[in-house]
Amino acid sequence: MQLLAGRVAKKVPELTVYFWIVKVLTTGMGEATSDYFVHSYDPYLVVVLAAAALGLVLVIQLALTRYNPWIYWLAVSMVAVFGTMAAGIVHVYLGVPYIYSSALYAGSVVVIFALWFLSERTLSVHSIYSRRREIFYWAAVLATFAMGTAVGDMTAVSFHLGFFGSGILFAVLFAIPGVAYRFGLNEIIAFWFAYIITRPLGASFADWLAVPTNQGGLNLGKGPVSIALWILIIAFVAFLAITRRDTPKSVAGEEGQDRL
Repeated sequence: MQLLAGRVAKKVPELTVYFWIVKVLTTGMGEATSDYFVHSYDPYLVVVLAAAALGLVLVIQLALTRYNPWIYWLAVSMVAVFGTMAAGIVHVYLGVPYIYSSALYAGSVVVIFALWFLSERTLSVHSIYSRRREIFYWAAVLATFAMGTAVGDMTAVSFHLGFFGSGILFAVLFAIPGVAYRFGLNEIIAFWFAYIITRPLGASFADWLAVPTNQGGLNLGKGPVSIALWILIIAFVAFLAITRRDTPKSVAGEEGQDRL
């Protein structure tokens, strides 16, 4: 228990505009990459490999002593890929309707947040200073990705909004907490609301770009869309790694002291 409660360096990036850009890119990439591999190869093998890759990257992320943008965003990217697969398994292979799978994942998000708050008395991403909080954080990230996937598919397919229509809907919803925060909405609520919405936002537009025209898309293909989004993610993360625009202030301060 002491190991989980002991203080560690903050390894979550600062919430700059770059954070939200890369976050949305990873959601779209996760949708396109997951669909491409699941439909091109043995889906059971793909899911197992994705779970293994995610587990490995998270172990590395948890083992790091300070923030590393390459590892952090790789972990988020693998969560995006596996979270999409997890949501798809429930619907495609278990036959659970999107509205029920959305409720299931929403329930898991609520449970994780409740356990996190009862344990730590805060859900703030600015206070990820212990191993236990890190674990809660990544559990919440995975659950919100799976929930967002199911919700995006529900609006596009079950509610017949289509992928572009869903993208517009979630773009409007994504803007709400940013506006409401300026009028007094709690910062933690605003963050997690926006964070959850980024998943169906990015995935809806990725699907719109990729799916055939008879499904309301532009028919660019899952593979090309996935590759394009990976390239954009790598470019932004390289920029962040060089400029250190999203490096946690505590880490930046510590490194500055080291140089002195």
